[in-house]
Amino acid sequence: MKISYNWLKQFIKIDWTPEQTSELLTDLGLEVEGLEDYQSVKGGLEGVVIGEVLTCIKHPNADKLKVTTVNIGGDVPLQIVCGAPNVATGQKVPVATIGTTLYTEDGESWTIKKGKIRGEESHGMICAEDELGLGKSHDGIMVLDDAIKVGTPAGDIFDIENDQVFEIGLTPNRADAMSHLGTARDLKAGLVQKDINLEFITPSVSAFHTDNRTLKIDIDVKNKDLAPRYCGVTISGIKVAESPTWLQHRLKAIGLSPINNIVDATNYVLHELGQPLHAFDAVKISDNKIEVKTLKTGTKFTTLDGIERELHEDDLMICDAEKPMCIAGVFGGIDSGVTKSTTSIFLESAYFNPISVRKTAKRHGLNTDASFRFERGIDPNITEYALKRAALLIQELAGGEITSDLIDIYPNKIEDFQVRLSFENAKKLIGEEIPKEIIKRILTSLEIKVNNVTETGLGLTVPAYRNDVQREADIIEEILRIYGYNNIKTTEKLNASISSTSRFEDHKIQNIVGNQLAAQGFYEILSNSLTNPNYITLSEQLKHEHNITMLNPLSNDLSVLRQSLLFSGLEAISHNINRKCQDLKFFEFGKTYHHYNERRAENKHLTLFATGNQNKESWYIASKKSDFFLLKGSVISLLDRLGVSRYNESPIKNDLFSEGLSLNFGKTKLVDFGLVKKSILKHFDISQDVLFADFNWDAILDIVKRHKITFKSIPKYPEARRDFALLLDDAVTFESIYKLAKQSEKQLLKSVNLFDVYQGKNLPKGKKSYAVSFTLQDENKTLTDKQIDKIMNKLQANFEKQLGAELR
Repeated sequence: MKISYNWLKQFIKIDWTPEQTSELLTDLGLEVEGLEDYQSVKGGLEGVVIGEVLTCIKHPNADKLKVTTVNIGGDVPLQIVCGAPNVATGQKVPVATIGTTLYTEDGESWTIKKGKIRGEESHGMICAEDELGLGKSHDGIMVLDDAIKVGTPAGDIFDIENDQVFEIGLTPNRADAMSHLGTARDLKAGLVQKDINLEFITPSVSAFHTDNRTLKIDIDVKNKDLAPRYCGVTISGIKVAESPTWLQHRLKAIGLSPINNIVDATNYVLHELGQPLHAFDAVKISDNKIEVKTLKTGTKFTTLDGIERELHEDDLMICDAEKPMCIAGVFGGIDSGVTKSTTSIFLESAYFNPISVRKTAKRHGLNTDASFRFERGIDPNITEYALKRAALLIQELAGGEITSDLIDIYPNKIEDFQVRLSFENAKKLIGEEIPKEIIKRILTSLEIKVNNVTETGLGLTVPAYRNDVQREADIIEEILRIYGYNNIKTTEKLNASISSTSRFEDHKIQNIVGNQLAAQGFYEILSNSLTNPNYITLSEQLKHEHNITMLNPLSNDLSVLRQSLLFSGLEAISHNINRKCQDLKFFEFGKTYHHYNERRAENKHLTLFATGNQNKESWYIASKKSDFFLLKGSVISLLDRLGVSRYNESPIKNDLFSEGLSLNFGKTKLVDFGLVKKSILKHFDISQDVLFADFNWDAILDIVKRHKITFKSIPKYPEARRDFALLLDDAVTFESIYKLAKQSEKQLLKSVNLFDVYQGKNLPKGKKSYAVSFTLQDENKTLTDKQIDKIMNKLQANFEKQLGAELR
């Protein structure tokens, strides 16, 4: 939210610097995220001075150029080549001197330099309106009043607005501060706490009165729950034109583009008081009747942006006797607004139900200044005052007369909040005792009325515009932010308690796994649990009926909770690949969400992703693509680290993979991993292979808790290693060799390792060669060659008999 300092000072005549004010606003909870300078003429006309044209002759080498000499108050007149048709001797003109920077409307800049134009030297530029940013005319140079003294800086003559603009990061609960009035109100309370008492000035509406009753508009609020208060008045005889300079400066400073004096007046009051208003062309209101109601689902309505929208049955609309004219509190219609030919208006000021406005705005993907305020809840008691303020401002800017009584439909007044504050509870929450008189002064400065005072507490009335202050805790928060968090002393005593937690806590196991994966080159990602509902079409295992759909989604692409972590990970991979980061290894802890009949389930997962090269490009290491065995190594090492060693492998049955494996503990699935299907990758515009592992984290945590760590001494006696080169059928796997070896020798065989695979030339068709190492060790004595040979012969015999192996 942007707040103009000059505008703020219309409410409270503070003489602090913008930086000091920023600090106080931040301390009050209105965090100033930035402070920008605003100039109505960019550059402030620095370097532009008033000169007098002494001579003006035709350029000897150009028909449309003239060579002038201009006195700007220096010792020697400047020679300037000028192409303007209206330049003449004796004129007072603005001159941009050498080194001056001028700006275009688009923000582009150029610097005036000494140069030659068709052979004649030029030492500056005589400027037109648009070249200085003072207007749009480029018919000729600006000719100024003869009374202006030569050499006067142009910035002293022209009305240039210099302002500072606060960028405030407004939290959603502070609906009361969504205006200059609200910000000034908080600022005054902060100043009172610093013993600075300044008058709080609000615009007067005492001059408002009805001139005649020649244009009456009947108002019928059919849905009073969605429109608790609705006010309106007509103004006739107006003239739509450009807004005056001062108003344009105010709007431009906070980033708004001026449109015309009527629309600008409503925008001005919106940002001044926080009350959205809307002006309808009265001639376009059929039968001089306004109806506030909902319409049938599917009703067509074209908004100001030219988009035809289908209305929902819960969308509150402002209609005339025949047609809808405006989406209440959100956006106007294309055919009912103010145009250059408008001569009479119906001016609306209302309080709409915040929830209704938010749902409508989100439903149609609209976010306007009006909906921003209505959604959060504006002051229901400022409606009439703001309408009078806007009506008087429009009369000031566009003329006209008030031609109807001000109609205010407010059947059920929104009451202020009654809250009881206990001094003891305030002391407990704040951590120290704030004097009662200071508490009362703070609350009074915030316009919170103190009804009664006792030894134990206060009875308070909180104004309705503070819809975030309805509990005792909220009152204490208000006291604390005005008193100043920095003024609360730090206790000299630190109390702490030691909690007993299991080493198998989820977050502890996650840290162990995360550290291991990070050491292997993986980066952790955290993706949104909300996802695109169309992703379920990429897999037959994901069902539409299992989706959990958001009632009020931020967008269609984020309307359901995810059933798989694969797609959010692929989004991250696609994002990085599109930015030339193609070698990626990610991991993520997250949940999936499912709707099964009448039951909803959350399942926790750990996912791994690998794509591109395994290592960074280097001259001494050959590039190698991430492959299935890299991922399998990461999966197995992770399970080993957690002590999960008992599992069986099975072919994968998940259609997210083109090939892969499942590791299971009994009937419980631990992890699916493998190569993601090309058709899924194509959906995300990924052309390179992606490896994916999906751990059932809940099941792994359950198994880890049963794992018992045992310790034993390191064996004193040496290991012995023997190798076999086995000729095998292609169908034989290393797993079968491993299992058979372990069955053949359970006591002394410590490990079996495959260290080379060969297929191709000099081998029979359908055969492959495995080089396998066997490590043997007796923990009680040194093995003899006789014992080792006996074991190796047994292994060889079993391999030949059961696997059809041959020694090469």
